[in-house]
Amino acid sequence: MKRISYIIFLVVLFLASCAKQPNYPEPERIGSDVVINISSLKPATPEFFTYHYNKSRNINFFVINIDGKIFSYFDACERCYHKKLGYRFDNGNVVCRACNIRLPISEIEKGLGSCAPIKLEGHVKDGKYFISASTIESKVDKF
Repeated sequence: MKRISYIIFLVVLFLASCAKQPNYPEPERIGSDVVINISSLKPATPEFFTYHYNKSRNINFFVINIDGKIFSYFDACERCYHKKLGYRFDNGNVVCRACNIRLPISEIEKGLGSCAPIKLEGHVKDGKYFISASTIESKVDKF
């Protein structure tokens, strides 16, 4: 009986480790834009969001405030996107969940390496960060 319980535990652990990208909070939408309140962003800490596309696909992305500049990236890279695992934030780095490559937040805007997050264009206006929904939808194939 203990052996069966142990096997079940291992199967559950294995399945959890193979999970797809998580779902994050849905961003606010105004018209055809996704809008993030800049004051809610913690310095040098990515805030992840899930954009729901056609009710059947989720497109994850994150927004980050680095030294007062706002950047946004898809939760995917060109090299590992097909695994659909995205990134996690750990001790000042974004870490690819697929290959475990660490990219320091201070280097993220340089986009160096094949496992760097895909840039997502947006702009600041009146204390908010705007991203066009069509820009997000243009990378649906990565999700």
